[in-house]
This record gives sequence, C-alpha cells and structure tokens, in this order.
Amino acid sequence: MDTITHGIAGALIGKAVFGGGDLLTERPATNGPSRERVLTWAAMLGAIFPDSDAIRHLFSRNEMLVLTWHRGMTHSLLCVPAFALGLAALTQWFLRRRKWECPSFALLTLIYAIALLSHIFLDLATSFGTMIWSPLAWTRPALDLLFILDFSFSAIVLLPQLLSSVYERPENAPRRALRWWLLSVLAVLVISGVSRVADVAISPLTVLGVTAFLAALFFAPLLRGRGFRVSRAAWCRAGLLLSVAYLGGAVVAHRAALARVERFAEVLHLPVQSLAALPAAPSVWRWEGLVRTPHGVYELRMDLAEREASAGDATHVLEYRFYPEAPANPQIERVRRMPEVQKVLWFARFPVTRFHREGSQAVVEIVDLRFRSTRPGHAAPFTYQVRLDRDGRILAQGWARE
Repeated sequence: MDTITHGIAGALIGKAVFGGGDLLTERPATNGPSRERVLTWAAMLGAIFPDSDAIRHLFSRNEMLVLTWHRGMTHSLLCVPAFALGLAALTQWFLRRRKWECPSFALLTLIYAIALLSHIFLDLATSFGTMIWSPLAWTRPALDLLFILDFSFSAIVLLPQLLSSVYERPENAPRRALRWWLLSVLAVLVISGVSRVADVAISPLTVLGVTAFLAALFFAPLLRGRGFRVSRAAWCRAGLLLSVAYLGGAVVAHRAALARVERFAEVLHLPVQSLAALPAAPSVWRWEGLVRTPHGVYELRMDLAEREASAGDATHVLEYRFYPEAPANPQIERVRRMPEVQKVLWFARFPVTRFHREGSQAVVEIVDLRFRSTRPGHAAPFTYQVRLDRDGRILAQGWARE
C-alpha cells in the first residue's frame, strides 16, 4: 500500500475514534492543538512511520535494500510495542516542551500501536510480502487481497474526511462541496490517464459514472441540511466501516479467484509447485492467477464479473500464457550462485529464468511474474539481469531498466 493512503487511513482512524479536528482547515487554539487533534495526528504519523525504512535507500547504493530491508523491522509485529512506546515518549516530550495539552502516555501508546498495526495489515494485504516476524524469521507472507495501489480503497478512507470538512458548518458549504468535487473529478481523470499508460484502461463510461456518483456524494447532503446533522466522527466511523467492508469483499473475491486458479491447474493436470490469485488493477473484480511448475509459470487473467467457462469448454484452456524456464546451462548455474541473485530468488514467489545472447555476451534474467511491465518495451519491475562474457566473467549486473 502506498504511504499516502496509509497516512489517510491513520487520520480516518484517529477521527473516527477520537473525533479529532480537521487536519487541513482547523486552526489550533492559542495554547496549542486540542487533545483530540493531537491523537488524530498521532494516528496519522503512526500509520506512516513503518515506511520510514525507505529513508535508508536515500543514503545507500545497495540495490538489494528494496528486497532485504523494505517492509522489514519497521513492519514487524514483534516490534510494534517498542515502536509504540518510543513514539509515545517522543510525542509527550515534544508536547510538554511547548507546554501544549498532552494525552496520557498509555493513550498515546495505544493509538500509535493501532496505527502501526493498520499499516502492517494493509501492507500484508498486498502481494509484495511483508516481514512481519522479523527479526525471528525473515519470510515475506502476503495475503494477496489488495493491489499495491488500490484507488478504490484510497477513496473510501479519504472521502468521508472530505465530507466531514464540507459539512462541518453551514457557512460556505456549497463552495466547499464544489471545490472538493472538482478536485476529486480531476483525480479521477488523472488516474484514468495513468491507467491507460499502464494498459489497464478505465472506460469513459466508468469515469462518467464515478463523476456522477461523486456529485451525488458531495451535494446530496446539502438537501434540507441533512449533512450538517452528521458529526465529524460519524462521517469517519462510516468510512471506517466501509473500509472494513471493502476488505471483507476483497477476501470473498480472492477466494473466488483462487478457486478458479485451482480449477485451471486441475483441468490442465499441471504439476503444481505453488499457485496464487493476485489482485490486479483497476478494480476488485480483476485478478491474475499464477501457477508455478518445474518447467515454468502459467499466467491467467480473470474478471470475476464475467461468467467462468465450464471445465469442458476448450476456450477455458486457451485463456492463459506460459512463461517457460530456460534450460539449464553453465552460465545460468553461475548466475544462480551469485549472492545478489540468491536474494532475488529468496524474494521472488514466481521466478522465471530467461537466457539469450547478444553478440559474444550471455544475458541471464530472473523475472518475478508477480510484477509485470506496465509499459510496452520496458522490462517488468524486479527483473534482475546479469551479463557475462564468453568465459563466464560477470560484465554487468543489476535491475533491468528497459
């Protein structure tokens, strides 16, 4: 999950539980922010904190950190108590230094723990893998429920907070509703444009439908002043419940997609080593099935909104791609023993080895099929490439750029 959505989700939790003031528009009192506002900020910052591990990337040239370090210790369930206590102590020190109202240490620790857990769970819900048991175990479990950039979930945790700011008071409410609606529509258009580049185009009809839905969402509560009778906390609690319901829907959809992948492997009588159903953009209906076998990986794309073909239907067997594993040779064996490649293979759940020659050079690529290229002519993310000369010496190695 992206860091921005984590922060928005943390703020939603804080407002839903404590009814904290709007973080963008409310001005603090002369003696500092209110207790509720402090707790809301703490929830947001706590939900962002685990991604602070990315700071190390800025000061290192180690390309393997994204595999070995990111989503590691700061995302560990075992480390949550230590981080929550540390952040609570730091917050109390900061507030007391400025003589601002300070919540109790126990309450700050609790809200930081909840925020940290929200981040860890939302990352665990994606397919990237999160080292939740570090430092005792360096495995990367993943629930495969949400795409790493799930704009629907981001909207669910953001829109209730925007609505609460619109209907906080009657003065200028129509203007605030218009402003947030226009910005929301602009975001939809930007996402639609990015989706086309990423080859997961959102139809104009869908864009039009979302625009109309947003208009109803922002302006309908103006009728008879219904929106002003809903408190900020109530708006955010509704958003929190919707986000939980969305995650529940993702669980149901994942089970349905995984069942299709299992039936696919059964129909083709595949010697399965591992299989998974991974979420795909742009909606919870789109899924990608991967089946790893000794000879390569099968990929099938699914839209749960479409009827599944019967097992006896020939077209059921044709809706897939096969990525073969390159036959073993001395160059591949040499590459697979390299420490960096060992780390890539540890991280990859559905690796495929590719081999080709460019003149006198041998090129070996390790591709993790969880991540596919979003632009034609460009290498898929997490494709590790090694070039060797005719004598087997390493000429170059690193993540493929094109």
